[in-house]
Amino acid sequence: MQQTHHRRWPGTATVWRWHFYAGLFCIPFVLWLAVTGSIYLFRPQVEALIDAPYANLPVTGPRASAADQAAAAVRAVPGSVLHRYQLPATDREAVQIIVGKGAQETRVYVHPQTLAVLKTVDEDQRLMRVIFRLHGELLAGTIGSYLVELAASWTIVMLLSGLFLWWPRHGGLGGVVYPRLTGGGRRFWRDLHAVTGFWVSAFALFLLVSGLPWAKSWGSYLKAVRGVVEGHPVQQDWTTGRAEELRRRTAADAGTRAMMGEHAEHHGMAMAHPAVSYVPLDRLIATLGPLRLATPVLVAPPTGPGQPWTAKSDAANRPLRTDLTLDGDTGRLLSRKDFAHRRLVDRLVGYGVAIHEGQAFGWLNQLLNLLTALGLILLAVSSVVLWWRRRPEGVLGAPRASMPQPAALAFFALVIALGLFLPLMGISLLLVLAAERLVLVRLPAARRWLGLRDRAAPARAGG
Repeated sequence: MQQTHHRRWPGTATVWRWHFYAGLFCIPFVLWLAVTGSIYLFRPQVEALIDAPYANLPVTGPRASAADQAAAAVRAVPGSVLHRYQLPATDREAVQIIVGKGAQETRVYVHPQTLAVLKTVDEDQRLMRVIFRLHGELLAGTIGSYLVELAASWTIVMLLSGLFLWWPRHGGLGGVVYPRLTGGGRRFWRDLHAVTGFWVSAFALFLLVSGLPWAKSWGSYLKAVRGVVEGHPVQQDWTTGRAEELRRRTAADAGTRAMMGEHAEHHGMAMAHPAVSYVPLDRLIATLGPLRLATPVLVAPPTGPGQPWTAKSDAANRPLRTDLTLDGDTGRLLSRKDFAHRRLVDRLVGYGVAIHEGQAFGWLNQLLNLLTALGLILLAVSSVVLWWRRRPEGVLGAPRASMPQPAALAFFALVIALGLFLPLMGISLLLVLAAERLVLVRLPAARRWLGLRDRAAPARAGG
């Protein structure tokens, strides 16, 4: 009895129970995120394949001016204005120009010489943009982002508790570092589950944490904390959900239209001919060319009267990104902000996202992420097999609740820290505990199905 009161960590049964509950909720999301994330890893290759028909066009004479190319793109989508001009990688490549009306954007492929419109596609309906939203928000907007974040948070709990259960307590490497292939089906599946978890957990945890800044709740949480620490509102390089992205587009579109309206009135021109405001493009491209920025390079018009033009490298490998402002009248470079000039938090997130998306160190990064995703799929499948094989008839099959134990202070502190770091998980944990202790234990059928202890049991046991 004295030994029990000196416990500073919960028993295996308690951790196993929470590992089971976390897995039960997370497994469908883990499978979904692993599959969609694996597809998104190869975004550069997929988009290059899609754009291949427009990468080597017949060009027999001088190219049209960038201003005329932008005007052709705007004419292809009535009522739109220029949002971004993407510098083509070669002289024979179609010029991709993003035009928009409010938050709705269209990517227009323009022949660099003839100005023929070769293709138009809704920016949000491009294949990899759809995969991105499937991965990050289940195509369900803010609600989907909350669900994905909640699942990612509980997957962190699942992996940490799994490592606790895996921790070697006996000699030998079998079932710890490599699976034992003999000795029966259940031991094989148990070893496969535990060993896979050991090999993929570290990088899987990194992928989960590095994806949190994009989530609606955690990303907003980080932004609010940064605002308090830095003493002013923070403008981040990434958006926390689709709603914020649409707000940014709408604000930029409104500012561009306001600038164009002033410009047109200044020259006594009707708004039906806004192409005159795109003339600076050629001067700016001449300035940008020698800078050798990482592709793709996007040039955007001013977002309001008196504002400069902007250009940015939108490289998938974020540490290569650069932001510039330019004078439209002279083409002069006004300012340059490289990745190294950003705040530490922005750089850490940038490195994390680049690795998360498989773009930081080439094909090896893609391979490492893919193997991690396949490992997570194997973890999910093996856990379902283990559960199904041991599940008794007529009950959920959760590990039975153990006898009450003295407070495990170290574990309690870890749970509090995790709840503060992952607020959505912390709130959901409190709700689950409240539902279990205040409602479910009072319902005999639910108590039996879930494997909960009778509320009266501790009193009898301690008597």
